[in-house]
Amino acid sequence: MSTMIALLLVFSALVGCAGDTLTNVKNALPASPPEIIAFSVELEKYEETVRDEDGAALAECSYELPVMKALLEDGSTLENPVTEEQERALAAVEAFNARFSQWKTNPQTLAESAKEDRAFRNESGLEPMTYTDDLWCAVYQTETLVSVSGTYSTWTGGAHPNHILMSWNFDLEAGEFFEPEILDEGGDLRNFVHLALVRQVREADEELGTKLQDFYWEDYEDILADWLNYAVSFDAEGMTVGFSPYELAAYAAGPQAFHLSYDQLRPHLGEHGKALLGLDPVGEAAE
Repeated sequence: MSTMIALLLVFSALVGCAGDTLTNVKNALPASPPEIIAFSVELEKYEETVRDEDGAALAECSYELPVMKALLEDGSTLENPVTEEQERALAAVEAFNARFSQWKTNPQTLAESAKEDRAFRNESGLEPMTYTDDLWCAVYQTETLVSVSGTYSTWTGGAHPNHILMSWNFDLEAGEFFEPEILDEGGDLRNFVHLALVRQVREADEELGTKLQDFYWEDYEDILADWLNYAVSFDAEGMTVGFSPYELAAYAAGPQAFHLSYDQLRPHLGEHGKALLGLDPVGEAAE
């Protein structure tokens, strides 16, 4: 009997140890890294005034800069990637932010020119002036892309500030910026948009009762044909092509912007273009 009791005690001890071991192994398994659930882009204001040695303002700059973050399922911002997916996401974030962080070097560059101008004005008895630099942006984002449209204004003492329409388009899956020409896989989109822009110009001309030559350059059709090299951006409704003052028409005409809906664009897009713009098979843009 004593032998049987001893065996039962040994068996019980072994079972208990095994249970403890299984429990410890389970608790020791590393938790799965949180998944990336979204990219977030917000506008952040960056302002800087650069002054001369005597305290006079040389350049005043104000920029709305898009800043991207990769958000994890626990609500935190991705900073230390532990998986390949997270590494790719962080690389995309860094590529996006690097493009816009370059604007922060503009104030010093502008101030150098302003300082030279100030020295000349002091010698010539002219009124000193402060150079200005501004950027306003709007952001449109889907699961596949981020489109940023911007208006850049800079003044260095001329009769009026120079206004420039700008755009940046970013492929979230590829993790890189792209030019609108990649949407023109079959070569049909370029020509279709060109004709659509010409038609919009002529319709506006008829509606206003004006003459094209009063505002637009004589070769406006040739300029419109090169629309891919101007400010092309996207929003929930479609694509906008923007021309800065002087690019398509006189300064007095202001910037010229033309909009085409996704329904208009779809028949002229390749499969990659449709996927990038978030268009489903029946012609609706992804929210």
